Parts: sequence; structure tokens; C-alpha cells
Amino acid sequence: MQALLHFDLASFLDSLVSLATAFVLGSIIGYERQYRQRTAGLRTNTLVAVSAAVFVDMAYRLNGAAGATQVAAYVVSGVGFLGAGTIMKEGLNVRGLNTAATLWGSAAVGACAGADLVAEALLAAIFVLASNTLLRPLVNSINRRPIDDRASEVTYQLCLVVRSDQQKQVLDLLETALAEASYPVGDLEVEPFGEDAVEIKATLLSTSVESAQLERIVAQLSGENHVRQAFWNLSTTE
Repeated sequence: MQALLHFDLASFLDSLVSLATAFVLGSIIGYERQYRQRTAGLRTNTLVAVSAAVFVDMAYRLNGAAGATQVAAYVVSGVGFLGAGTIMKEGLNVRGLNTAATLWGSAAVGACAGADLVAEALLAAIFVLASNTLLRPLVNSINRRPIDDRASEVTYQLCLVVRSDQQKQVLDLLETALAEASYPVGDLEVEPFGEDAVEIKATLLSTSVESAQLERIVAQLSGENHVRQAFWNLSTTE
């Protein structure tokens, strides 16, 4: 009976407008993500927007603007954990950062709607959509340009496959070759490779690495009897 006693039609309609706004705008953002087959699609972005609106609207009704402000801060933190689940690391490449950022955008849209800032929610949704659509041709154009080793912030990884019993000798050769080129090693990993081999992965964090010089190092190491395979790759994704 307490629910009936505290029922306020005006407040209920206000909440309905807030949640409907979050639902519609979150669905629009989610549709764009679903159309591009992203990890977080239509339902996820809609749920994030509506949930954020529910929490902020509830806090606003219980404790006014102060309560809405406090809950909005928790929404930001909570969505950060949710977005972290969409980020995947594949070798040196990281995927899902844009999806995680879009979820934050959907939460911001929902929070605005929950705080009765409908116009601001619409404006936020427009900018989130613009970031994912209007900037896409520019991103594709930049990505199609050849990589300038000195101008781009890239991470290089030099990989060697060697016999297990020759690991120490090859490590010495690798360190010598990189030291002569003044390429400091940021990280060094040794993993099993088959039954009698290991794979040595040296990550170079220097932005002064030149592809041509790295090719010469790979060719030099490939000529060693202890080395079965030698190659390198790079990543420009942070």
C-alpha cells in the first residue's frame, strides 16, 4: 500500500518521458553499432542508456540534484567496468576501445535523460553518432596512408623461433644486434613452441625504429644456424 500512497502521477509521467528518451536515443546509437556488427549492439546500448536513466531519475526523486550527481558518478564508474569487458587484446593489437567508449556515450545520454535534461540528451546522442559515422571516412583515409616510422607511435615486436637448447645463445645474439642498432627492449617473452623449440618475443617501444633496419636485423638473425624462423610485426593501436 505504501507504493500507492506515494504514487505521484506527475512524477511518474516525468520518469516516463526520461526513460522513453533514453530508450529511443540509446536504440539509435545501438542500431548504428549493430549495423556494423560490433560487440555491444542495439540491446546493449539501449539497456545501458535506460539503466543509467533509471538510476539518475531515482536518485533525483529521492535526494534531488545532489543525489542525482552522486549516482551519475557511480554510473560512470560502473559503465567503465562494463566497457572493459568489450576490450580484447590480440597480440600487440587492442580491439573494442571504440565500443567501450560508445557505451560510455550511451550512459551519458541516459544520465542526461534521467536528470530531465532531454535536450542535452539529444545533443549528446547526436555527437556520439557523429563520432561513429561522420569521422569514419577520415579514420579510413588516415589508416590507408603508409606508416611513417618516425612520425607514428608504433610498437614493434621481433619474434624468433629457436631450439630450446639454443635459447641462451640466440638471446645473446638478439641483445647484441638490438644494442648495436640502439633499440632498447621494452619487454622480452619466451614461450614454448612445439616439442623442442621456443618462441622469443622482443617488444621494442622506441619510436625511432626504422622498418628497413629492422629487416636487416631479421635477415642477420635468420642466417644463424640456431634460428629456425625470424620475423617482426608492428601495431599502431593503443
